[in-house]
Order: sequence, then structure tokens, then C-alpha cells
Amino acid sequence: MRRTTALRTALSAVLLVGAWAGAGFPSASAADTPTAGTRATPDTRQASTGLLAAMQKDFGLTESQAKARLSAEKAATAIQPKAQRAAGASYGGSWFDPTTGGLTVAVTSEKAAASVRATGAAVRRVTHSARSLDAVKAKIDRLRAPAGVSSWHVDPAANEVVVNVVSSARSDNDVLAFVEKAKNVGPVSVQQTAEAPRTFSAGTVGGDPYYTGNVRCSIGFSVHGGFVTAGHCAQAGASVRGWDGSGIGNFQGSTFPGDDYAWVSVGNGWWTVPVVLGWGTVSDQLVRGSAVAPVGASICRSGSTTHWHCGSVLATNETVNYSQGAVYQMTKTSVCAEPGDSGGSFISGDQAQGVTSGGWGNCSSGGETWHQPINEILNRYGLTLHTA
Repeated sequence: MRRTTALRTALSAVLLVGAWAGAGFPSASAADTPTAGTRATPDTRQASTGLLAAMQKDFGLTESQAKARLSAEKAATAIQPKAQRAAGASYGGSWFDPTTGGLTVAVTSEKAAASVRATGAAVRRVTHSARSLDAVKAKIDRLRAPAGVSSWHVDPAANEVVVNVVSSARSDNDVLAFVEKAKNVGPVSVQQTAEAPRTFSAGTVGGDPYYTGNVRCSIGFSVHGGFVTAGHCAQAGASVRGWDGSGIGNFQGSTFPGDDYAWVSVGNGWWTVPVVLGWGTVSDQLVRGSAVAPVGASICRSGSTTHWHCGSVLATNETVNYSQGAVYQMTKTSVCAEPGDSGGSFISGDQAQGVTSGGWGNCSSGGETWHQPINEILNRYGLTLHTA
């Protein structure tokens, strides 16, 4: 057991000297763009060569493009909460466009537009506010969804609620009835997805995981006193073993479905460090905070089965319809995952984003994966993220 923990501690000391301070990053469409004078100054601190290589591979970028994207994402992540406050009740959501390198904020009134532009964001006029669209989604949350409906979320760029249905079930009578009820609630469109979502826990196999009974899952993020992970991995009170079979601690709290989060106490000679494993694909990443990356941001996942993979944030506050029941307020990504990755870390730059819940597909053919946002977990259990 001490091999991995000691290694993480040593890596923390090294990374503290020359660590990269990372970024977050969103997607857009036609909107006005902020002037050069309002854009944030690029972050000149160096990203690790491994992370840049992963960005180049997963996004088809050159090294200079990867650096520029990471810098732009970091600026957008910083602007996003300021722009939302400036928009006030007119706020219709926000996203980042990798082609322009700027954050776009939807507003329902021209009066709020000038204040939003002053933050450095671009503006798009829309009909529906984020609050009204969230209310539509909340009503859909109360409907009973059939298995052929995979998820639904507010799409700020489309200014509507998107319901995702499994393509093979698009003509199913129950699916059609659900869609009709959803459309009667408010502005709703329908999109198709290849498969139904599932959780990513697995039977006991080798790797660098933790174990509960015969289930293997992945550590999410260190908190003071333990770590956070997925709720579907075990119930409160369950004992946890490390990669070498020695006892770590116990699940102190766990919720699934409805939410998919849990936290595990750490003792018995184990301790926590603010590091996410890069599995040799990238250098291990220090965790410095939990600023929320915008829709469209690049995001990476670390898990004990498929290790390190990257993609983009596709949607936030999405309701996912697992066979065990619906889970709310999830973030959807284009990152792949497989059984055993459940509970693992989603990170954007050096900012913790959430713990792996489930998805569809795999890391050979691709797919989509959802994470439960980290800040919701910290608030639920009164935990403090362990940061560098």
C-alpha cells in the first residue's frame, strides 16, 4: 500500500515546484466577440509536456494550439461567474467557443448586454432565461422516464431543453409519450444517442483502485480526512481496501440514485495528497481548486481501468436515466470510460470537476460519460477539498 501513497507524496513535492496552473473551456456559435482590450491576459505558466501531448492527440491540435486553448479556457472559467452576476435575471447560460477562444453569455434583455460585455464575454440575445429553462427541466424531472430515454439537460446555446433518446428506441411508444409530455412543458428538442447510460463499477481486478466487497471503483479526489467517489460503488458503512488489499477506511456517506456521490474516511496508515494520477500518459496533476469549467471546456478523466482520457464538457445539470433510477445535476462529457473507472477524477487543468458516474460506449470505439460535480459533493458532506 505504501508504494502508491509514498509515490504520490513524492510527486506532490516535485509538482509543487514546477506545476502547471490549468484551465477550463466552452463551445459557441454566432455571437458578438469581445474586443482585444477586454480579453484576459494569456496564462504564460507552462503546461506539462504530457498534458499538451494528450490535448494534441485527443483534439487534433498542434502544441501551440493546445497551449492557446488551455490559456483561453482558463480565462473563460474565470470570467464565467462574473458574467453571470452581471447578467442578473437576464442570464440565459454560457458556453465557450474553441474557434474564437472566448466565452459567450446568453441574455434575454439588451439592458444586461453592456454589463456582460464589460466582463470580457461575448453576448447573444435569447428568448428564455436560464431560470425559466431550469424550471422546464425540473418539470420534466418529475416525469417517469422509460429506459429508451437516456438523459435531458438545458442547452444554453440552443436556448431550449434537449431530451436524448436511444436511437434504437426512438419509435417506442413509451418514449414517444414521454417526449410529447416533455414538449408540452416548454421549449424542448430531441436528439439521439447510440446507447443507454450505465454505471462503470466492475468486479475485482488488478490496477490502482479501491475495493468494496468484490467491486472495484476508482478514487475521485482527496478531501481532508478521506476521499470522494461515486455513490453506486457502495453504501454507507462499507469497508474499503486499497490496491494491495489493506484496509483504508469506510464509506461515511453514500447516495445513489438521485445523486451519485460518496465519501470514504482514510486511516490505517493511509493518507491523502492533492494529486490526480496521470498513469504515465501525462505527469500526475496537482489539484489547486474546484472552479467549474464552462460548457465546451476541455476536461480529462483518470480511472483505474482506462487510466487517462480527455474530451469536452457537453452539458451541465443533466438528468441521467440509469436503470437503477434517475440521477440529477450531472455533467455530460465526450470522455470515454469503462467498468472500474467509476468514482474516478474529472479534472480541467488543475481544477477538480467531479467524480465519474457512468455513461455509454468504451475507450476503443468512443462514447460519453457523466460526472457528479465535486462542489455539490463537498457541500453535501461539509468536506474540504485537499489542494496544493
